[in-house]
Amino acid sequence: MKKKKEQPILEDILITDVGAEGKAIARVDGMVVFVPYVVPGDIADIKIIKKKKNFAEGRAVNVKHYSDKRVEPQCPHFGTCGGCRWQTLNYADQLAAKQQQVRDNFERLGHIDCSGMQPICGSEEIFEYRNKLEFTFSSRAWHDLPPADGDSPDPGALGFHIPTLFDKVLNIEHCALQPSLSDRIRLAVRDYALAHGLPFYDIRNHTGCLRNLIIRNTATGQWMVVLVIAEYHPGWKELLQHLHDTFPQITSLQYILNDKFNDSYADLPSTTFAGQDYVEEIMPGYGDAQSLHFTIRPQTFYQTNSRQAQRLYSFVAQYAQLAPSDTVYDLYTGTGTIALFLAHMCRQVIGIEYVEDSIAAARQNAVTNRIDNTQFFAGDMAKVLTPDFVAAHGRPDVVVTDPPRAGMHEKVVEQLLAMQPRRIIYVSCNPATQARDISLLAGKYQVGRIQPVDMFPHTQHVENVAELILRP
Repeated sequence: MKKKKEQPILEDILITDVGAEGKAIARVDGMVVFVPYVVPGDIADIKIIKKKKNFAEGRAVNVKHYSDKRVEPQCPHFGTCGGCRWQTLNYADQLAAKQQQVRDNFERLGHIDCSGMQPICGSEEIFEYRNKLEFTFSSRAWHDLPPADGDSPDPGALGFHIPTLFDKVLNIEHCALQPSLSDRIRLAVRDYALAHGLPFYDIRNHTGCLRNLIIRNTATGQWMVVLVIAEYHPGWKELLQHLHDTFPQITSLQYILNDKFNDSYADLPSTTFAGQDYVEEIMPGYGDAQSLHFTIRPQTFYQTNSRQAQRLYSFVAQYAQLAPSDTVYDLYTGTGTIALFLAHMCRQVIGIEYVEDSIAAARQNAVTNRIDNTQFFAGDMAKVLTPDFVAAHGRPDVVVTDPPRAGMHEKVVEQLLAMQPRRIIYVSCNPATQARDISLLAGKYQVGRIQPVDMFPHTQHVENVAELILRP
């Protein structure tokens, strides 16, 4: 077998910028080198681990000078778990990098005028801001060092997957992204399971009992814990009873049986072991509107940063400039959060979403909030949003669209051009596909305000709101 060529170590390399996927950038002899876990201003020796024609990937083997943009990470697992890759970067510099990310995508990919770009909306909380975390059980724990001879067999792990290793999970002792009760619940589950011999899931052989643990919390102080098991095994119900007895803060304790070969559980029924089968979140309304109450069940999608979600939707409401007589279409409505947020400002809101369970939740949320001017429809967006649908429900004055990362189907873009609403408010978690779609609308729409919103501090992800105004 041909021996792999040993790549060099580049010495005293200045890290110049923030790059894609949470990595930083160095430039060496005209070549871009992507390096994780360093920040602009660092000077480091870099080991090249992969080299392509126009770029390379490396890792810092020795940081010789630390940038003044560095801060100490709060996570003991920083650099191993793969999440929160910007935790060593000052938060103000994180925000600047995210704003630049939006600008670069809009100007370079979409050739979009960014003169209307607003300062990014940062998160008031940069730790403990998440209301949901999902953890994985694995019979194979990740260790920084291989076990020594004579060590006891690997007892398994409960935590996060190691990047690029589908069967290895890092035991998480502390995660700073959710309030500390989440840590205590997770560690209690792991310790009880190990003490009582409950087998962790083996993803290679599809054996074992304990598979996933989902922990959710709300601003109202409610907590939901969902245990996902792959099989019924003696002792698993005693684990749930132990949680019920130990943590009175858990208001909804549930379990799901998932014996499939993948971890998705959105299509599976959940069973309530103790408490309610839901938790309730309250979101302040826009302006003088009433607060909204949302019922959240295990399969329900809800923005994982509650406070920033309200600020995001407030930008949508502001940019929509609705009149009481307006009809609004909310595309990719999910569980109807944006639709219900806007409903008091207009005549009616029509929500469309692919997932039928989400539409059922949207309808229930409308009933819960006593909102009677919304309608929700389930189906593939490109097939539902047709001229016949528009004829039946009225041409929209304003469209809000919040598609998945892949952006909008070309037929949806075509239908938007045919409907010609006076405004389109485009919300996206992927500025690249957002810029692509906006460029397709540019013949009839000009871009007004552009508002980045940071929903996920310490990660490279950014949400963005773009105001599109019908040309005269």
